[in-house]
Amino acid sequence: MSDALDYAKQKWDKSHKLPDFKVGDLVLVSTLNFNNIKGPNKLRDYYVGPFVSVALRGTNAVQVELSGELDNKHPTFPVSLIKP
Repeated sequence: MSDALDYAKQKWDKSHKLPDFKVGDLVLVSTLNFNNIKGPNKLRDYYVGPFVSVALRGTNAVQVELSGELDNKHPTFPVSLIKP
């Protein structure tokens, strides 16, 4: 039983690593949940930026310094919506 658990843990750890963002990095933010960007969805960019990461909020969130038409958005995004 423990061999099976060790094997499953090894496979999980191989494909799931912690994000390696640092304060001051330039990151791209996904526009998946943005509905205030003008134009049709199929012509919209998937990512906008680059923006400077201001702070890390735990291991799963990054606070960025937004500018332009994204000023009214909340500046903290999960790492699943951010690309380095």
